[in-house]
Amino acid sequence: MAAAGKASREGNSVAATASPTKRKAVAVASSSSSPKSKAKSKGSTVAVKKKTTTTTTTTTTQVVAKGVSKFFASGKGTSLKPNIPDSWKADWPIIKKLRETRDAPVDTVGCERLADPKACKADWEWQCLVSAMMSSQTKDQANAEAMATLHHHGNTAANIARTPVDKLAKLISKVGFHNTKARYLKEAAKLCLEKHNSRVPDTLEGLLEIPGVGPKMAHLVLHAAFDKQAGLCVDTHVHRIANALGWVKTPSAEGTRVALEAWLPKREWPHINIVLVGLGQQQQQSAALLVNRSLRLRNRAAALQLLARIGLKLSPGRFPNLDEAAKRDSNIQKLLK
Repeated sequence: MAAAGKASREGNSVAATASPTKRKAVAVASSSSSPKSKAKSKGSTVAVKKKTTTTTTTTTTQVVAKGVSKFFASGKGTSLKPNIPDSWKADWPIIKKLRETRDAPVDTVGCERLADPKACKADWEWQCLVSAMMSSQTKDQANAEAMATLHHHGNTAANIARTPVDKLAKLISKVGFHNTKARYLKEAAKLCLEKHNSRVPDTLEGLLEIPGVGPKMAHLVLHAAFDKQAGLCVDTHVHRIANALGWVKTPSAEGTRVALEAWLPKREWPHINIVLVGLGQQQQQSAALLVNRSLRLRNRAAALQLLARIGLKLSPGRFPNLDEAAKRDSNIQKLLK
């Protein structure tokens, strides 16, 4: 009896000192074991609150908001699966077909295509940088004319560093904001000569130190001059088209770059700039060519609809071949406005 009393007192002590959750569990166990509680619970149900686990899913939007580099630095990006938009999967094959023949201005007078192929490696890299710096807010054709003038003048870092800014401005007067760009070119030449042993820096960080060079230009030069793909070059054409097609929803070209880098397959990184820039140029300068190419595709209605989504107006009477096709195809007829 003494032993039993001791055991009973110890049991009561444990129940009293246990946590609220444990006391509740003991109470439930005690009540369920008694005959009276069994009788009372007969015909009724006992609600048991189950512990739930909340799973947080990281989305591409969160990656964009935080920035790709910061996101992966936080350690959360190790298991991220890119959420590739369905619209891109449908649109990209059509765009590649439309740009299969590389005949846009960017294809012939783009950045590295304006560097002198006979120049030594150091001068060729410098000329790629110069071409990229002058291309901002300038048509490729005008940039090509300015580059030809600079070649005649002597387009090396050493020579540009010696040339007065006002003379440089006259040499590149064909490009937009030529006065500002002339100052940047001279500063870039001095930086390359003094800090990089007369060479163009071949890192993103080094290029971003050059006055007038931002992320877009830096990625362009890395790819053109050094065949390095550290990120995407996103200009106004890429930004506009990617948003118009619903691939991204961003207010700036830099935001579009970060968004695309979050999900675009790496195999497409070297191509997306020149493909979309060329598409944008042809939309503005040779719309009939794009319409006629669309009409020759198997999924021509989808191709024409894509052109309409990026802002090409498919008006009756504007494209004769389109009017003829609309007479025989109701899907195309619906696109005419």
